[in-house]
Amino acid sequence: MTIYKAPVADTLFVLNDVLGYERYSNLPGFSDASADLLDAILGEAAKLAENVIHPLNQVGDREGCIRHEDGSVTTPKGFKEAYDQYREGGWMSLAIPAEFGGQGLPYTVHTAVAEYMSSANMALMMYPGLTQGAIAAIIEHGSDEQKQTYVPKMAEGVWTGTMNLTEPHCGTDLGLLRTKAVPNGDGSYKISGQKIFISAGEHDMSENIIHLVLARIEGAPEGTKGISLFIVPKFKLDANGNPGERNSVSCGSIEEKMGIHGNATCVMNYDEAEGYLLGAENGGLKAMFVMMNEARLGVGLQGLSIGEIAYQNAVAYAKERLQGRSISGVKAPEQKADPIIVHPDIRRNLMNMRAFNEAGRALILWTALKSDVAHRSGDEADRQAAEDHLGLMTPIIKGVLTDKGFEHAVMAQQVFGGHGYIEEHGMSQFVRDARIAMIYEGANGIQALDLVGRKLAMNGGRAVQSFFKEVGEFCEQYRSDEKMSPYTKGLKKGLNDLQAATMWLMQNAMQKPDNAGAAATDYLHLFGLVALGYMWARMVKAAQDKIAEGAGSAIHEHKLVTGKYFMDRIMPETAAHLAGLSSGCDSMMALPEDAF
Repeated sequence: MTIYKAPVADTLFVLNDVLGYERYSNLPGFSDASADLLDAILGEAAKLAENVIHPLNQVGDREGCIRHEDGSVTTPKGFKEAYDQYREGGWMSLAIPAEFGGQGLPYTVHTAVAEYMSSANMALMMYPGLTQGAIAAIIEHGSDEQKQTYVPKMAEGVWTGTMNLTEPHCGTDLGLLRTKAVPNGDGSYKISGQKIFISAGEHDMSENIIHLVLARIEGAPEGTKGISLFIVPKFKLDANGNPGERNSVSCGSIEEKMGIHGNATCVMNYDEAEGYLLGAENGGLKAMFVMMNEARLGVGLQGLSIGEIAYQNAVAYAKERLQGRSISGVKAPEQKADPIIVHPDIRRNLMNMRAFNEAGRALILWTALKSDVAHRSGDEADRQAAEDHLGLMTPIIKGVLTDKGFEHAVMAQQVFGGHGYIEEHGMSQFVRDARIAMIYEGANGIQALDLVGRKLAMNGGRAVQSFFKEVGEFCEQYRSDEKMSPYTKGLKKGLNDLQAATMWLMQNAMQKPDNAGAAATDYLHLFGLVALGYMWARMVKAAQDKIAEGAGSAIHEHKLVTGKYFMDRIMPETAAHLAGLSSGCDSMMALPEDAF
């Protein structure tokens, strides 16, 4: 049986001491979630995650979902009951606007809670997670009638939602999709086609499932310009807005997957199903990106979540497992061997995981605060700056944190040695579950291309220049601070490498586009290291301030040590990424195709 303890104290440190959560009290919703209430909310979320959601994680992996002859799907034992507790506790509606029956609390609070739930049971929490993206799209692009019809029930968790994008022949290149929409003449459409890889496409946990489906209206332009987005409910609604007749949408099969077995990943068949246009005709791509950006941040959070629970279990095992003696001298003379946590290479694994997890949590919460500013601030300049941050950081959070989440699940498995390869210990499930996060909602290579090909140049490079300026000014502010210099020196070196890489791309990508493609993944991870390093510098400064005030504790002392490890052992990787990407594409593209 695996263990999980929600990192409430660390979350509160980041929000209160590093990010200054209380400074945002002027924004709508923040005054309703004061520091005291925030503490209480996170405490209750931790109890639910630890005691109800997590005990079902291995159950879901073993049992999986079952599709029946009539196309219905049964989720693993206990999933529905746990989801009911989640729903009844109001966790779905935390950040949904009050006008739609939500609590209107900050998205930042929802994000903190979502980490705990996803760590506890990634597969189970995908059901409400997909619903959040669908709600966001309907609120952003739906008519008033659509918002009032669908969002309150989805916010309550009585109805759930999905995203239907991918088709058998069409993944990232949505311009190739074939699902068609034929007008019925009454404002509705007949939707016909097949979608694959649809997470939570069919299940037994909600009264209705609201599918958001990309399709092409008859006569629409080819390519992405002719794509529209449709609301297609599992059950059509009667005159009172309640589920009535079954729509012509069904689960053809459940995908046989490497991991996340507790989530019903479905092949969905639409046979002239009744659907309703969401947003403008041929404006589906724009509406879809609301879902996709929400989902990409959520998937980045999944990477962090798996990395966190894998780390916690690796630490517990390393403290208990006796194997060999420390090379620096016996550490447990009363035992026949020392616990493996005394060995430097085990510490390397544990410190790598810890250093990335703590910085990743800060980066995600910082970005969640920017989302709140973007959606709630009355200051146009603040909203624009926050939107710039979100656009820039979304591919970095999704790509870097999911790559590292998988890497850290493997590291944790390695700490367990042979026992990590045995199913009963749960490490292999973390590895298998983490792997999908690097692929879905845009494979990480696509995230890297999005960063290099779109985000850097957007608005004349305004977002990236703002980030460079902020990090550079922080380094300069504390350059002469003796206590901070061990952290700012490494951060400044990483920033210099990132700026040099950006300049190299500007000089070499336009004339030879393959240079951009060849550099993209290195650039993504270089940028990620600097962003995480900046989070570490800010956390260290906050910890030092607490200690200087006489209010320091173990958590603050540990930040100084872990931050130093990040700067000593991890930040220097920026130089390797710079060297790799600046070598260009020639050796990468030189072999003829028939040589492979």
